[in-house]
Amino acid sequence: MKCINITIIKNNYRENKIVMNIKNKIKIMIVDDHPIVRHGIIRIIESEHRFSACCEAENKSEAVEKISECMPDLIIVDISLGDGSGIELIKDIKVKYPEIKMIVLSVYDEFLYAERVIRAGAMGYIKKTEACDNIIFAINKVLSGGLYLNEKTKDRLIHKIFNKKAQTENSVIDQLSDRELEIFQFLTKGCKTKDIAEKINLSINTINTHYLHIKKKLNLKGHNELIQYANSWSHDNKNML
Repeated sequence: MKCINITIIKNNYRENKIVMNIKNKIKIMIVDDHPIVRHGIIRIIESEHRFSACCEAENKSEAVEKISECMPDLIIVDISLGDGSGIELIKDIKVKYPEIKMIVLSVYDEFLYAERVIRAGAMGYIKKTEACDNIIFAINKVLSGGLYLNEKTKDRLIHKIFNKKAQTENSVIDQLSDRELEIFQFLTKGCKTKDIAEKINLSINTINTHYLHIKKKLNLKGHNELIQYANSWSHDNKNML
């Protein structure tokens, strides 16, 4: 009888210890529209004993729903999601859950997006090609209150801040708002107005209004000229979009 009691006590102790270990781990959520990428990130994260991949989402709406369920300490977000922009998701999270830290993990070039995601509320930017080597370091840096960018991007942003001439000579694309850049990005992929409206849950009239603002900022006259510009820009900047 004593042996049975001791066995039960030992089993209860192990179960309680497992629960405590899970609770003490840092919870990380992954938002990316590619399952293979999500699973790869999860494997990297869970190779670190202090971290737990608490949940995952493939788009913006699913992410919003799951955040309240698992309440992660940190979220890794892609810029391009199936139903909207990762930048818009970051802004929404920052307003509703200011305590949650965020890192962007994307194929897109830092030159165009790093400053935007930092302004939106993220504390780090990693290219997917660098993820295996840098993601754990970046997570630790951000969790400790730091900002993670690669050295090249840091130098570029510092140069931009302190060099007025550099600020005036920025790419014309930098003039676009985050939403305008998102729509412009869809145009570079050949998306039609109706498709864009459905993807980001806006009316066709609202998309057309954004077109007007984009054309004005890029000094373009008609819609055909905007499409031609988007195609040309995409060809010249394949690593950015």
